[in-house]
Amino acid sequence: MSQTLTAPIITGTLTPRPPYDFAKTLAFMRGFSPTAGEQSLAGEAITKAVTLHGRAISFTLQGSGTISAPQIAYRIVSERPIDDDEHAIIADRIRFFLSLDDDLAPFYALGQDDPAFAPIIARFYGLHHPKFLTPFEIACWAILAQRIPMPVAHRVKLSLVERWGTSITLSYGTYRAFPEPDQLAQVSRSDLLAVVRNERKVDYLCAVIDFFQGIDEQFLREGEYAQVASRIRGIKGIGEWSSHFILVRGLGRMEQVSATDRELAKAAAAIYNAGKPLSTGTLQQIIDRYGRTQGYWAYYARVASMRRMPATEM
Repeated sequence: MSQTLTAPIITGTLTPRPPYDFAKTLAFMRGFSPTAGEQSLAGEAITKAVTLHGRAISFTLQGSGTISAPQIAYRIVSERPIDDDEHAIIADRIRFFLSLDDDLAPFYALGQDDPAFAPIIARFYGLHHPKFLTPFEIACWAILAQRIPMPVAHRVKLSLVERWGTSITLSYGTYRAFPEPDQLAQVSRSDLLAVVRNERKVDYLCAVIDFFQGIDEQFLREGEYAQVASRIRGIKGIGEWSSHFILVRGLGRMEQVSATDRELAKAAAAIYNAGKPLSTGTLQQIIDRYGRTQGYWAYYARVASMRRMPATEM
């Protein structure tokens, strides 16, 4: 049975698997538009909120130590006391969100032996892969962002969070968190349509909600890749690109990426062919070189192409 803590503030420390550079994580998140405005990035710290059991819980993270001996200090704040189980869930969510347990050594060994890519490894050395906070959030985002400009999709997402998400108000600001599947399951179709303004996307959102109500996230994180990918592709409205997006950016499944991803193709062309387009076959050969670490290769290639992340900041 869980023991209830006496204070709604908990502090602790997490140890990432080195090499790890928290400053590079912050730099990436400053340039990542799908979550813009959903956290505060002040100085060398990040503050976000997550929904747990229908309420918002905030956490502030700050890095310390060195790239070879890193530490992440956290401060969890809730309007009500947090029990031991909830503390463990939030700590696990933070570890997963920041990919603190990822082993970069196999990826770096391959990348450093790739003359075109070795400078990318050197530039972003220690950058782990920050995900969307929950796979449910990224699956909903994959639906909302279909065939409309990203700023428009982001406004719809924020409207959804403001109406049905959770929030916590602290002395240093109000933090909102994406709702859990059970919360959105209680929303009527007409109310969803009033925010999303697209009947097909409402159908797809309902399919995503149903899926995440009945799935074990641990299976999605650790289950056999083909089975997990098949289950995700089976969600109505989730196609090949969206499924890869969810698998990599929401679940940290780095085993496979798609050679038909146009943005990835552009990023790879800049690295390997002076910006001139690569054939799908050539791109697939490069991807295959990285084996089960190809998701990290794709992530680093994309980060290198983000013009809003100057080399001095990274």
